[in-house]
Amino acid sequence: MIKKLNSLNEYLNFAIEINSNPNFSNPMFKNEKELCNYLLEAIDKPNNHLYGVFEHEKIIGLFVFLVLKEESYLEMLVGLACVEQAYFEMFAFLKENYSEFQSDFVYNPHNMLLHEKLLNINAKFYTPQYKMVLKQVNSYPSNRRVEEYSPKYEKQYIAIHSKDGYWTAEKMLTALDRFRIILALDEETVVGYIDVTCNHQENEPFDVFVKKEYRRMGYARAMLAKAIELNHPKGMELHVDMDNMAAIALYKSMGFVIQEGADSITGHVLL
Repeated sequence: MIKKLNSLNEYLNFAIEINSNPNFSNPMFKNEKELCNYLLEAIDKPNNHLYGVFEHEKIIGLFVFLVLKEESYLEMLVGLACVEQAYFEMFAFLKENYSEFQSDFVYNPHNMLLHEKLLNINAKFYTPQYKMVLKQVNSYPSNRRVEEYSPKYEKQYIAIHSKDGYWTAEKMLTALDRFRIILALDEETVVGYIDVTCNHQENEPFDVFVKKEYRRMGYARAMLAKAIELNHPKGMELHVDMDNMAAIALYKSMGFVIQEGADSITGHVLL
């Protein structure tokens, strides 16, 4: 049985218990406090939908979804369950209520119950990722020109921006209250960008890109250094593909370290 939840206080112990299991933990949270704070804050956000899966009044699954109905988009923000029945009922519910929604599921790669369910509905899987956390700020003097976005660079920014995923350039430009955009410039030509959140205690670069002909020239490092400088004194974390050794080396040189037990994988599917 699925119930929409209006309060989470009585289910926090369940969430903590599941999140303590290394096979079913949510890779987003470093500790119990982060998990509980996130869940309690999620209840007040209008686009968040919170559901519990119950068996004979006992909770067996807790899920939080971001739902953007006008864009037919859904993202699992939290998925905590360690029994197959919970995932079976939740996916049946999603298919019935959010049919034809583009959907992303970010989860622990060890969660084989969710992984098998996504496999069975022909999800597309992206490369597994490490979570890296900024532990120290390493200074990096550079003569590469980087600066925050301004409207005069709008067309160039849109032209080189990734078209994959939810956060296109156009969507990013409508959310400048939540994101900071940093551009790499060769005179007046935009040759790269970083999109990074700016409102959280731990902010995250969503996308880092440098045009092919300008790579290995220090632009990515200069943009990241600028992002860290503007973000101070807040923390920063990021996700990087496990097979992207060049990016991992760059982030390590800037003071990031891999957080153990926080690996993630993303499955994308049309419900």
